[in-house]
Formats: sequence, C-alpha cells, structure tokens
Amino acid sequence: MLKHISIKGFKSIRELDLDLSPINVLIGANGSGKSNFISFFKLLHWMMRSPGQLQFFVGQSGGANSLLFDGAAVTSQIESELNFEFDVKALGVDLNYKLNFDYKFKLDYAATDTFVFGREAYSYTDHSQGNIFDFFNDDNFPDDKDWLSPDEMGYKESRIINDSEHKKIKDSISASIRKIATYQFHDTSKTARFKQKWDIDDNQFLKEDAGNLAPFLLRIRENEPRYYQRIVETLRQIIPFFADFVFIPRHNTVILQWQELGTDLVFSPHQASDGTLRAMALVTLLLQPPDSLPDVLILDEPELGLHPYAIDVVGSLINGVSNRCQVILATQSPLLVDCFDPEDIIVVERNDRESSFKRLVAEELEDWLEEYSLSELWNKNVIGGRP
Repeated sequence: MLKHISIKGFKSIRELDLDLSPINVLIGANGSGKSNFISFFKLLHWMMRSPGQLQFFVGQSGGANSLLFDGAAVTSQIESELNFEFDVKALGVDLNYKLNFDYKFKLDYAATDTFVFGREAYSYTDHSQGNIFDFFNDDNFPDDKDWLSPDEMGYKESRIINDSEHKKIKDSISASIRKIATYQFHDTSKTARFKQKWDIDDNQFLKEDAGNLAPFLLRIRENEPRYYQRIVETLRQIIPFFADFVFIPRHNTVILQWQELGTDLVFSPHQASDGTLRAMALVTLLLQPPDSLPDVLILDEPELGLHPYAIDVVGSLINGVSNRCQVILATQSPLLVDCFDPEDIIVVERNDRESSFKRLVAEELEDWLEEYSLSELWNKNVIGGRP
C-alpha cells in the first residue's frame, strides 16, 4: 500500500503532502489538477520500466519544461518522496510484521529540455525487531531508516532498477512502483487497441487501455471460470441484451466479440457503443482474479459514457476491489461520489497557478449529511471542488 506521497514542482502541483487511504477519490473543477496528479504516476511507471525509460516519457510529454511547475524559468526541478507499507508475508517471509520502504528522488532540468537525477535515495523501517534481516541476507544491510543513494549524480535513468547493491530493497521498491497501474478507457475510436486483434498469449495482466481485453478474458474463462461468470453476470445487469463473449482464435490472435440474447449473430467491437465497450473493460478490470490485480489501481474518470445505473454498479465494484488493492480515482460524476464515504474524498482546487489537495473530514460534515448527500454538498460548494 502507498501510505504517503509528497510531490514538488510537477505541472500544477507546486507542493503536495498527502496521506493515502484504501480508497482515494479526487474531485474538482476542470483544470484543477486531478489529471496532473494521475500523470505523475505515469512518470513513475516509465522511470521503473527496464532498462529505465524516463527520457522516453519526457519526450512523449513535450519535454521537461512542460512537466515543471510554470516551466523551467520558474521551477528547475521535480522532487518526490513515496512511502510504501508491506505485510512481509508478501515478500515471502512467514512473519506477522509490517515493513516500510521509502523512496525519494530529485529530477533536475538539463540541457536539451530533459532531466537528470539530482538525487535518488531509499530507506526502510523494520517493524519485525530484526527478523527481516534473514530474508535480505545481506552482510552490508543498512541501519534501519538510513538513507542510501548512489555516489554519483547526473545520470538520466533510475539506478534503482539495475544496481546490485542492496538489491532486494531496490527490487521491492521498483516492483511496488511497477504495480501501480493507471487505467483509462477513453479511446473508443476505430483505431482503439481493444478493437483490434491481439496476441492470444499476451494475457497475464490487463493493459492500461484494455488493449488485450479479449485474450485476458479468454484466460480468465479457461483458468478462473468463477470470476469469468461474475464478469458476464455483472455485464448483463448493465447491458441487458448481452449474452456472452465469443472468442475465436485465429493465427494465435483473438478479437473481442460477443453474442446478444435472442440471436445467433456474433458482434464485433466496431458495432458497439462507446459506453458498452467501456463497461466491458471496467467490469473485467474490477472483477478479475485477485492475483492479477495491481497493488495500486488508478482510474481516470471511469464514469465516462456510462448510464447512471452502470455508474452505481461500478461504484459498488470499486468499493469491493478496495479490499484487495488500493484505489485512486478522479471523477466528475456526482453519482459516483455518492458511492463513497466522506473520508474517501479528496477535493482538488486551483488557487492562482497552484493545485491544492484536501481530504474531507467526516466529523466536520455530520450536520450537513443528515439532510444532504455528498454530491449535493459538492454542488452547493459546501465542500469545494467547484469552478
């Protein structure tokens, strides 16, 4: 679980210190900074992709200047610190203890509109009273909470993913970041990847745009039929005419197809509405077997194109999946907001050029919530987050 995150100098986020919960729902006006917060996790994801692909992400994003708060003339670096909490059983240790890993870095603006690392460091806090040392099996294991970092700076890609010293600590940190997955199913154009044929063997984890939805569902149907049946039954609640998926492998590829009730015709994704395709992707994502879920699941406006009843179903599924993985989502939907508790809500506002993030406190809203829903308080601007 990602317990805490601090960010300085990234896009509209001048400075942020935020504790995170099992469910974190970002609400706010257009342009307030919700998507900027989510895109920071994309930067982390590319940093940890072997052999290190930070520079690829920077180039795809328009250069380092576009990622800095008000540009390089105002802000010369991005800084961040992340704190992860593990149950050590997840690391293969049969002990009932928690272990915290911390990772922080500083990216300095450099010539050719790119970044170099000005600092990269990591540490841990051991709550096992020393028992965890046997797992790491490292004679040079650092003292508890010591910050470690490479001797040299100015390199362009993270040293966490390839450096051999204290490898198990670094592997745990980099794996934790790679297990933060950002999903967005907005693209339903004719070139959208989940409308295309896909390699049938690329099926272990759902792609972040659901490009491999067909082979992923096929694997679940063959190996986890109970989960597959739940997906189909839930889709029938949202799409009443839906009968079942149809998978016809050809030359080691498969495309998303399905049948409807009352007909033997087979339909392809090019014949479906945008909302139908997004519902298929969302329900599959939220009802997949737990062993293929990411540790942190990030959703950007999952309500897009969905019927109000479908939004309510998705809200229930998000609450359910939060028992197995941490959820961060950004939404503009009052209906979706009403699916959550006040303490799940983080209000994002833009003051001048700077985004601010504030988690609601349930006790402060008790009197209001006796008469109004959360969405009504949002609409009345009681909790903020309005233009």
